[in-house]
Amino acid sequence: MSHEVIELARHDKPNWVTTVVFGLFHIGAIAALFIFSWQALFISMGIYWATICFGISLGYHRLHTHRSYKVPKALEYFFAVCGALTLEGGPIFWVATHRIHHQKSDQPGDPHSPRDGAWWSHMGWILFGEANHNNTKLMSKYAPDLARDPFYVWLNNWHWVPMVILGAILYAFGGLPLFMWGIFLRVTLGLHATWLVNSATHMWGYRNFETRDDSRNSWWVALMTFGEGWHNNHHAHPTSARHGLAWYEIDFSWMQIYVLRALGIATDVTVAQLPEKAASRKAA
Repeated sequence: MSHEVIELARHDKPNWVTTVVFGLFHIGAIAALFIFSWQALFISMGIYWATICFGISLGYHRLHTHRSYKVPKALEYFFAVCGALTLEGGPIFWVATHRIHHQKSDQPGDPHSPRDGAWWSHMGWILFGEANHNNTKLMSKYAPDLARDPFYVWLNNWHWVPMVILGAILYAFGGLPLFMWGIFLRVTLGLHATWLVNSATHMWGYRNFETRDDSRNSWWVALMTFGEGWHNNHHAHPTSARHGLAWYEIDFSWMQIYVLRALGIATDVTVAQLPEKAASRKAA
């Protein structure tokens, strides 16, 4: 991995394309609430699980960024496509940004630290930061492993294509309610859940490890993100496939990796251990 520091510039004026798109998705999310259907609710919940759990937690984060386990290439690609369906950019952009975050966590150069403001860490860095979603050449400096794979290069450049295809399928089979819930509402909730890992878990919660950053463990963020809220554990052991290290730190993503390992699908699984002192802590 390159040790060159990529400066993700901060601007006084918003990135208008990103701002308009996210604004429309938020408006669409509110509008979806007025065209409720049980079919739309349950299918959207399934897509949320596939995109946030498979796509972000198991895929972009624990597999593609930190290589905490291995799976067959076809499953690795599937996780990446699920990640693209979150509207959080392609795999090279996401992985590069997160690796920069770990290298500069809560220090100058961190793309989304609450030390620059809670609003900035949650979504300001997306709205006012430099748009590099499609700058595959620049972001590849922090994700050279992915940049060597033509599929990941294509998906990074065309990360919006899976979303368009999914939207067409949802509209064809469920009409406007399913489209609005499965695209606008589901994406908006997923974005804020992921952004809370950047903001809330660097401000509130408890710490099992004395890391050099402000990372915290948050049970409610963990519930929303299938285990990503055990952020202090993660910053202490970035390559661990298991984030919830104590018995009361429920980590749904780890449970699924555990099953994949038991079935022989996941291999080379890295698992950290909780210090004895922290392990004796009682759940709050």
